[in-house]
Amino acid sequence: MTSPRPAARATKPLIALLTGAALLTGCASDGQPTTGQSQDSATVGWTYTDDSDQTVTLESRPTRIAAFTDYAIGLFSYGIEPVAVFGRQDVASDPRLADYDLSGATIVGNSYGEIDLEALAGAEPDLIVTGIYPVDRGGTISLEEPYYALADMEQQQQLAKIAPIVVIKVGGSGADVIESLNSLATALGADQAAINAAKANYDAAAADLTAAAEESDLELTMLYGSADGIWVVKPADEPTTELYTSLGLRFTDLNPDGDFYWDVYSWENAAQMMTGDVLLIFNEGYQAEDFKAQPTFASHPALVAGQTYTWADAAFDYNSQTAQFEYLAEILRQSAKVTS
Repeated sequence: MTSPRPAARATKPLIALLTGAALLTGCASDGQPTTGQSQDSATVGWTYTDDSDQTVTLESRPTRIAAFTDYAIGLFSYGIEPVAVFGRQDVASDPRLADYDLSGATIVGNSYGEIDLEALAGAEPDLIVTGIYPVDRGGTISLEEPYYALADMEQQQQLAKIAPIVVIKVGGSGADVIESLNSLATALGADQAAINAAKANYDAAAADLTAAAEESDLELTMLYGSADGIWVVKPADEPTTELYTSLGLRFTDLNPDGDFYWDVYSWENAAQMMTGDVLLIFNEGYQAEDFKAQPTFASHPALVAGQTYTWADAAFDYNSQTAQFEYLAEILRQSAKVTS
């Protein structure tokens, strides 16, 4: 698969899994405590089976969590404060973390696959959380590549020596990914009442987003650009766009049966995908002015109309997605149809 960002978002379909047999033991329990023990106490046995069907069993519920930003945000959202965070961009300036207090967390990585193992070990985590992406539309998980956010299998093995790793599968239904994060958060002691309250806000924002989509009937193009060309997200393959599509949004999808996850266009062929009324531009690549500087793309109606918006993936928790729903509804209501 062609990658617009080496070892970043576009490598998702190439992610795989470490078995961690020496560290991951016990019986599957879907995040429930060992039989006869209370999940509310951090002093009793704890068992959790993650989305890769690996089971972690510990003497007590883990309280010192290290996590990749996409999942750390969701945990922060539910009142669980990781002791270590690593990201694919500068963690301290990540706008998605602006509302959370990072003073108690050690930042152990600010670039994809670059993790300070010594600093991570010094934070003394008893659990590490990251993601795993399927390699095809059937949801297949590869066993030959590292988890998402990790550089390689050697690094993954080094992390597993520090603490057991659990993964959240980020593929298929966006609602399922949210449920997976919720399940882990609950198993780690999140207050169910707080999750329920967040769900109520999420449902209200989802209903409003559906209404905005019906009112506008606009086509949105979610894309990443670089000197090499344009990558357009396949809406059925990315859980976020799958979620928004289920709420009524319409995304550019010119080749639904083609390559998994991205449609890739050279700048010479960029005119082929000028069908969207709104451009959602990933914040880690080219921005609107860069696209305007490309002669084969500068005439895109959405660019000409100024209907371009910076896009950063929201975490898969109710609070983060509620904010994203509100952002999308605002975009739809202030944009107009500019393509035929």
